Amino acid sequence: MFTCIIGGFLGSGKTTLLMKIAGRCRRSGITVAILVNEMGEIGIDGATIKAEGYDAIELPDGCICCSLSGTLQNALKNIDRDIHPDIIIIEPTGLALPHKVKELVHISMIESDRTFIVGLADAKRFDEIVKSKEEFFKRQLHASDILLITKTDLCSKEELERITYILGTMHRGKDIIPVSAVTEEGIDETVRRILDE
Repeated sequence: MFTCIIGGFLGSGKTTLLMKIAGRCRRSGITVAILVNEMGEIGIDGATIKAEGYDAIELPDGCICCSLSGTLQNALKNIDRDIHPDIIIIEPTGLALPHKVKELVHISMIESDRTFIVGLADAKRFDEIVKSKEEFFKRQLHASDILLITKTDLCSKEELERITYILGTMHRGKDIIPVSAVTEEGIDETVRRILDE
């Protein structure tokens, strides 16, 4: 069993990508459990995932890398004991730092062979996010094993090249994959990278 953390700013497409990854895994005979960190009273992401037939556990009202750290660890142990999936996909809130979540996964003492972090950058709001939250954005993505530029169907080739260049200078040495949930560009490559690492 291993864990995959999908991190990124609010609205960057984490749930949509999670569903694509989980679907590809399930079609390959890989069992998947999903842990979603919701903010607010209504667990929209968790409800969407459960409606698709996945084992989804929701951790509401708090950030799993701070106020819900004990809850996350208990949830991981319960998933391991009750479901024992091949992969646990964790979608933290858009305010979380994925490397902190990774630390909590390791502390939880579940039998996870490895933890893989996928960092998302929203092509549509890239300039806005970098302008207003640059330091947080860098910290959120710095420990990612791969970086995905999401919503590439909403930007031009020139914009994508510019975003790729900026991300590459912020996070040198990281592989950057353009993805689109609409065209499914980059989805198979992303799943291969997650499963083959």
